[in-house]
Amino acid sequence: MPNLVSRAGRFETQPEGYRAFIPAPLPPEPPVARDAELDDLLSKADLALGRLDGCSSILPNPDFFVAMYVRYEAVLSSQIEGTQSTLEDLLQFESEGHNAAKDVAEVVHYVSAMNHGLARISELPLSLRLIREIHAELLRAGRGSRLEAGVFRRSQNWIGPAGCTLANAAFVPPPPHQLLPALGDFEKFLHSEAPMPALIHCGLAHAQFETIHPFLDGNGRVGRLLITFLLCHRGILQKPLLYLSHFFKQHRAEYYDRLMAVRVSGHWEEWLKFFLRGVAEVSQDATRTARKILDLRETSRQNIAKSLNNSTAGLELLDVLFQSPLLSVKSATKGLGCSYVKANNLVLQFAKLGLLEETTGWQRNRRFRFKAYLDLFDTGTPAEQPSGQPKAISH
Repeated sequence: MPNLVSRAGRFETQPEGYRAFIPAPLPPEPPVARDAELDDLLSKADLALGRLDGCSSILPNPDFFVAMYVRYEAVLSSQIEGTQSTLEDLLQFESEGHNAAKDVAEVVHYVSAMNHGLARISELPLSLRLIREIHAELLRAGRGSRLEAGVFRRSQNWIGPAGCTLANAAFVPPPPHQLLPALGDFEKFLHSEAPMPALIHCGLAHAQFETIHPFLDGNGRVGRLLITFLLCHRGILQKPLLYLSHFFKQHRAEYYDRLMAVRVSGHWEEWLKFFLRGVAEVSQDATRTARKILDLRETSRQNIAKSLNNSTAGLELLDVLFQSPLLSVKSATKGLGCSYVKANNLVLQFAKLGLLEETTGWQRNRRFRFKAYLDLFDTGTPAEQPSGQPKAISH
């Protein structure tokens, strides 16, 4: 069978008999064709992203909002990889600090990887070194921890349904001896100063990273994080608020199809249109969520002012809830810095006002949730991996 060649790269038959993909350096050649549809999608995505960035500046505690969005993304991105944890599982672990179940631990390490990358990006260029650091944080524990965390793979991996082999895989990334040259070209593109819209640059970079698949595990999660890191690194976003996992999860089949069409046929433009639609949709959703948070905060403060005589402690507890929407009386005591009795009375008053919902039904060691706030970050019910869904497999 002849080797297939597209403007995205070529499939080469290896000495062992399987065919692996060798990506061409970015940007594509010939260049991305900017037709009316792509330009319209780019304009809408830029506008929606700008509104999201501006909206974050009017939130009273934008870092609390960012922290919740980081958790939200961690859960969704991990669900794509097959974990069964929910946002409330993660929050409960953070609140109680007990040993986490395996799936929750993976989400916890995703949060850690994201926060590590966001902190380091202010002092270290977005580079292969930083990508390795992020990967090391991501795989400190969990299912992929044995697969060389923070180390680029030295063996062949492939993508396909469970039980497939190199011979019948859906896609085989570059072989180990071609990996470092591909990564070198990728890093040059990350630092390229050639004129290019930031979102086009991000879309190309994400697809190329997933095509190179440089690690034995965790490529999807790191690749999704890369989008946000690029936007923050380039100053497009002041706060890390754009996460596409929700869009990719909703359109999972199309996501994989678009990436494969790039590799097989060089259809960069169709991939970018899909990517830009995602940016616009997710930005609009996040902006709506930010506005709903403002509305919820205002109505909750009015409720406290009317029913609790504008209690200072009540307003402080409300701020605690926007930071940690699951709590016990013990954690409320710590958050407010007051006595257990005072915190208990205040928590019970919040429950009567409908601001808190008791979740255990117990008389002691009760737990409460800020339902109205959590409902704004619904991650849905984790679904099992669909039959035949592409999945990374290592050799």
